[in-house]
Amino acid sequence: MFSFIAIPLGYVMEFIYNFCQNYGLALILFTIVLKVAMFPLAVKQQKSMAKMSAYQPMMQEIQKKYAKDKMKQQEEMMRLQQDYGFSPTAGCLPMALNFLIMFGIIDVVYKPLTYILHVSDQVVNAMMQAANIAASEGFRAQSLLISMVQENPGTFANVVSPDVLEGIQNFNFMFFGIDLSKIPTVGFNMLVIIPVLSVATMILSQIIMTKASGQEMQGSMKYMPWLMSLMFVYFGFTVPVAFSLYYTVSNVLMIVQSLITKKMYDPQKMKEQLKQEIEAKRAEKKVKKTVTVKTEEGKEEKKQVSDAQLASIRLQLAREQDALRYADERTERLDNAQPAEEKAAEPAPVNTEAEIADETSFADQEMAKEAEQAEKEQ
Repeated sequence: MFSFIAIPLGYVMEFIYNFCQNYGLALILFTIVLKVAMFPLAVKQQKSMAKMSAYQPMMQEIQKKYAKDKMKQQEEMMRLQQDYGFSPTAGCLPMALNFLIMFGIIDVVYKPLTYILHVSDQVVNAMMQAANIAASEGFRAQSLLISMVQENPGTFANVVSPDVLEGIQNFNFMFFGIDLSKIPTVGFNMLVIIPVLSVATMILSQIIMTKASGQEMQGSMKYMPWLMSLMFVYFGFTVPVAFSLYYTVSNVLMIVQSLITKKMYDPQKMKEQLKQEIEAKRAEKKVKKTVTVKTEEGKEEKKQVSDAQLASIRLQLAREQDALRYADERTERLDNAQPAEEKAAEPAPVNTEAEIADETSFADQEMAKEAEQAEKEQ
């Protein structure tokens, strides 16, 4: 499924393995290279999460205030985005790319025959049949196959070419006395060390990443790190220990990465910066502006007004224009409906406040919202 990512990553892994001739060391170097290459994405994601944490109190206030009015809640969220340039989806792309690459890496780790030694699927399937390895073995199938080839190469002599067989036999799975192709079992043995380390480093990395993001987990999300850790306890004892080694190194690098990116985009500093920006914008809206208005006598005069007062003046003018427009349209309708001799006898129509209010245009409603918002901010 993720072969389009795993294939190029496999060539990187092959290059590193050919350089050091040790699968465990190659996994560590491979993980470091990828983390360095993906660091710009991590920085972008941290920036987005820090911004999200700064806006989180404002979002929660809107959700609480308009809990029963979803339409109004959505309008206020949109206004928040428009006023302050906040986008809740800004961090989705870096996160999605990280996930895609992670699954590609997992594919490479699970299938060293396919992506590192470049043995075709047909040959791998034939070898699995010869070794009586069921397809249900899934993640651990290729590691089991390599282990069996190294223990009893004669079983596969008639299945694969001598060159392929030799390449598999020489594949070095040993890392500090641990065979990375083996699946750990519960008990006191060397294989247990790496899965335990992977779970411990995962818990630590989750805690540090959550603090670095500055966001508070809500509801069931608080228990997500612990649930993920329990899942990896099971996972670590059902797949070859090579994956646990990769995950341990990845978690350690994730901790270092989180500490570095937090220095670059500290959520607390982001909150202070946002607070200053909001105060500056509110102060800007309170600054008096000079406008020309007409008095009741029809004379023009200059006035000093704030944004809220200016919005109110515009709203009043719009309502007056709508009232005049409505009066003209109603008079025209009456003129067209009545006989000519009756038109002269009837007085000019008078608009009621209710009728004028009913004819308020969409633009007037928008101005009313603008005036209301400006008055709230004052």
